[in-house]
Amino acid sequence: MSKFIAVFLFSLISATLSAQVLRVFDETNRMPLTGVMIFDANNLIVTKTNQDGKAILTQIKLTDTLRFEASGFQGKMLTLLAIQKNNYQVFLTENQYTLNEIVVSASRFEEKKSDVPQRIETIKTKSIAFLNQPNTADLLQQTGNILVQKSQAGGGSPVIRGFEANKILMVIDGVRMNNAIYRGGHLQNVLTLDQSMLAKVEIVFGPGSVVYGSDALGGVIHFFSKKPDFSITNQLLFNANAYTRWSSATDENTNHIDLNFGFKKFAFLSSFTYSNFGDLKQGKRRGDDYPDFGKRPFYQSRINGRDSMLLNADINTQKSSGYRQFDFMQKLLFKPSNHIEHGLNLQYSTSSNINRYDRLTEYQGTKLKYAEWYYGPQNRFLTAYHFNMKSDRKLWNDVKIVASYQAIEESRMSRKFQNSNLDSRIENVNVLALNADAAFEIKKHEIRYGTEFSYNHVASNANSKNIVSGVVSPLSTRYPDGGSSMSSVAFYATHSWELSPKLIFVNGLRYSHINLNAKFDDKTFFPFPFDDVKQNSGAVTGNIGLNYLPNPTWKISVLTSSGFRAPNVDDLTKVFESVPGNIIIPNPNLKSEYTYNADFNIIKVFAEKINFSSGAYYTWYKNAITVQNATFNGQSQIMYDGQLSQVTTNINQNKAFIYGFYGQLKAQIYPSLQFFSTLNYTYGRSKVDFGNLPLDHIPPFFGKTSLFFQKNKTNLEFSAQYNGWKKLKNYSNSGEDNLQYATADGMPAWLIFNLRSSYQITQKIQVQASIENIFDQNYRIFASGISSAGRNLSLTLRGNF
Repeated sequence: MSKFIAVFLFSLISATLSAQVLRVFDETNRMPLTGVMIFDANNLIVTKTNQDGKAILTQIKLTDTLRFEASGFQGKMLTLLAIQKNNYQVFLTENQYTLNEIVVSASRFEEKKSDVPQRIETIKTKSIAFLNQPNTADLLQQTGNILVQKSQAGGGSPVIRGFEANKILMVIDGVRMNNAIYRGGHLQNVLTLDQSMLAKVEIVFGPGSVVYGSDALGGVIHFFSKKPDFSITNQLLFNANAYTRWSSATDENTNHIDLNFGFKKFAFLSSFTYSNFGDLKQGKRRGDDYPDFGKRPFYQSRINGRDSMLLNADINTQKSSGYRQFDFMQKLLFKPSNHIEHGLNLQYSTSSNINRYDRLTEYQGTKLKYAEWYYGPQNRFLTAYHFNMKSDRKLWNDVKIVASYQAIEESRMSRKFQNSNLDSRIENVNVLALNADAAFEIKKHEIRYGTEFSYNHVASNANSKNIVSGVVSPLSTRYPDGGSSMSSVAFYATHSWELSPKLIFVNGLRYSHINLNAKFDDKTFFPFPFDDVKQNSGAVTGNIGLNYLPNPTWKISVLTSSGFRAPNVDDLTKVFESVPGNIIIPNPNLKSEYTYNADFNIIKVFAEKINFSSGAYYTWYKNAITVQNATFNGQSQIMYDGQLSQVTTNINQNKAFIYGFYGQLKAQIYPSLQFFSTLNYTYGRSKVDFGNLPLDHIPPFFGKTSLFFQKNKTNLEFSAQYNGWKKLKNYSNSGEDNLQYATADGMPAWLIFNLRSSYQITQKIQVQASIENIFDQNYRIFASGISSAGRNLSLTLRGNF
């Protein structure tokens, strides 16, 4: 009998200590949660969940208490017995109102949002999927905190705090996207990022030059793509996600699939997205003051070898705005130990030809000005090696190294109406970069430091082809035909000091050295008085900030910071028609731009149900690069592309200033009902001898207000998006604000309403439906040359297996 009891007790103990597999889910939509950290009673990490929400527990007793922690979710403590009674399922509730959200973009390392004095907004995986936008530019517009200019349907140029294009830094997985030909006008390159594979987006408002270097004047948009997931057993972990989407405004057809193969030490993630967009339909309801705004009465077609203007059967269909896009991604992770990780990241994006819609709507007299004006396939290839290591060494607890190569191809093709010459200008940019960053802690001090090297090479080619005879002739290149190069090397360090539990002091310093060389071989078209352009410059930037945390529900922060932007190949050497009738010529004497910024931000959480945040900033802008009238060989006008054009050039404006404020409110009205609203205002002027003139790229007042309903498997959002007037008096005279595509009084204010929903049919199948611009309003975002979508019905079917 005693032998039987002993065997029974041994079996019982073994059962309590055997491996158990549990799953963690989002309580709202019942979807599995990845990366949930599971701690034991000694506050030691036991394990974390994989992409399928699974985690294996070993050597855990039924009476042991476990703590579950995940970024953006409320923590939960449960005994294994309680988990067992719930069929080894754990449900976590999303936390909208914490100050302890983890962010990476401020310092390249994980840290609490409460420790960062800058304003940072995050678009999470769940929101990206629910917003369900056709491209990344539209995703950013949906935040209500970024305005996105558009010159065509395929693209988008984000604006942050009155800065745009090459004055905002875009980063993908730690790699700079900005290259030597990122222009200062309107930049559509964000299109080449596949929003289907984004894990999250972090937006840093204000200068980020200490950590990221040149270009981060207005802010940093850091995109993080999804990572492969490892298996937690000896068996292969396989996951597949797919969706198909249709929308009415463009007759869109998008299909996506991604596949994950995970082993204990190796993991692979492959994805493919294909989108086909037809011509974009704009809203039919126009204001009485501008009954014809945005209408497309005629379009061009070539019939029997002759350009013809055809009557548009539907004036609200923006003919020739459709395009196709293909996105591929392949990732490999190798984790030989818990402290070391190697990664290979391959991304490729390409498209069909994308018509520059705004140029196709221009008239010369009574006829269309252009028969063709399009970008060739927008090609972006990235390969990056990532190395991450954690150690207990004194000078580095955390090390990150990223070595990357990018190949970008851009091309512009144009042909005047009833002209047989198709002008082609093609640019190829190759970028090599290396980043090495490290972090360590000494008592109450956190120190992060690193170095960065990058090299850009630009090759510019051009020709003009007679589409009738086939004869090819020389054409002036956009950039120097002898080639251009731009390199930089930089060192930085940042420091965070916890003076007390309520007071955190932060500071940082960076030195960057930039070298640029460009050579003009053929000066047939433009006999410049110089054969090359060279620039060699250095820049020091820094920041000092203070966070005051009187209690866990308050955060008050002040920050002073400087930013810089070195002129690139586009700024220094471009010869191109910026706006119709204006030609930009090189200015080899251009200097770096500098900003000096003061920020004040405040966040208050009330009763864990209301989160209010607000802030104001002021930016002193020195040596701002602006486009001004100039002369070439003593002439103020020259012939370019068959048209007499005003000569302009980039110059450094002595002084300018920008200031603004924002307010944001999140509130839990009921357990299943949430409210969100954000407002943004910006004002900018350049100082001249006779007064202050409007700066370009300054958006009007804008924002978004939403109501969210979340219950069981259902999600609903009813939202309003709005922009104030951009009056004529507030337009810059540089031409960058595209007044020719607005009304005679400027860009009208607008207000639209949207309704979107999702329903989780099963754990693996989800359907989504949305109606955007419910009342079919006709509107354009400031500085855009194409009208936004009218009433748009979107249907999506998602599956994960």
